[in-house]
Amino acid sequence: MAANLTPQYLEAEKRLKTAKAPQERLEILQEMLALMPKHKATEKLQAQVKGKISKLKEEMAHTPSVKHGVSYLIPKQGAGQVIVLGPPNSGKSMLIKALTGADPEVGDYPFTTRHPAPYMMRFENVRVQLVDLPPMTPEIMESWQVELIKIADAALVVVDLADAEAPTILEALIAKLKDKRVEFVRDDYFAPDDFPGPPPFRKRTFLIANKSDLDPGGENLGTLKLFFENQFAILPVSSTAGDGLEDLRKRIFAYLDVIRVYSKAPGKKPEHDAPFVLKRGSTVHDMARAVHMDFAEKLAYARLWRGVEYTGQMITRDFALEDEDVCELHL
Repeated sequence: MAANLTPQYLEAEKRLKTAKAPQERLEILQEMLALMPKHKATEKLQAQVKGKISKLKEEMAHTPSVKHGVSYLIPKQGAGQVIVLGPPNSGKSMLIKALTGADPEVGDYPFTTRHPAPYMMRFENVRVQLVDLPPMTPEIMESWQVELIKIADAALVVVDLADAEAPTILEALIAKLKDKRVEFVRDDYFAPDDFPGPPPFRKRTFLIANKSDLDPGGENLGTLKLFFENQFAILPVSSTAGDGLEDLRKRIFAYLDVIRVYSKAPGKKPEHDAPFVLKRGSTVHDMARAVHMDFAEKLAYARLWRGVEYTGQMITRDFALEDEDVCELHL
């Protein structure tokens, strides 16, 4: 079975070869582990990377002269990981509170959020992980913040629609992140690879125009569109009034480019409350592997239910699944 390592993983592996500082090597190894596909073909590689991380941490702990930097790694959970970032007082934490029902620290002063924090947003029968980053400016930007953006599946960039200076601030922030090889793109646009050196980390991104209730005439939204409409899908929302939040939930799930597949035991009803979440384009064999490795090895065939098109017909292991298919595996 092929390991199918991503380009981002291979690029991190190259950076590890030239990294000299222990803290830098540790951060790259942690990034590699997060980026590595988790399946049987990578089990040995996972063990090797985990062993290197453990050994390096032990070495650093017994080296008093080492200056420890701050490094954060948020394990991915749910249907996908979406990073939430923006300048100070953009209302990120209030937005996350409205989307998840959680209670992150919210304040009317800059830099209320001091550490990255994961929260789970429910969309229909799945959950999506939202990671709230501390506020970022072109002058105040930690290396671990940039690395967390690189690893995430998608991004929400949040700005305060009541702030007339928001477009200028955001433009400078995006330019600074581009210097660090992070590019925000909309779902239907990917720039050609005509750049020198290593490729950038491109993140499917929504620009969230927050506090839309404070821009009733839409003047600031119009200015924001003049700056960024060609680069982003811009969604005006109000965390306090609830405007636009349901549409935002749907769009976030769509950006993750995943499907939900329901398992079904012979003679029983499908388990709609516990779907298997797979990358779009996944096959019956991929689903079997998600259920259990033994299923993937012993799978003989499957039966599929999909609207009126499929009502229990036999399909092969290479059959491509779609969102909300019902699949009955036979060993």
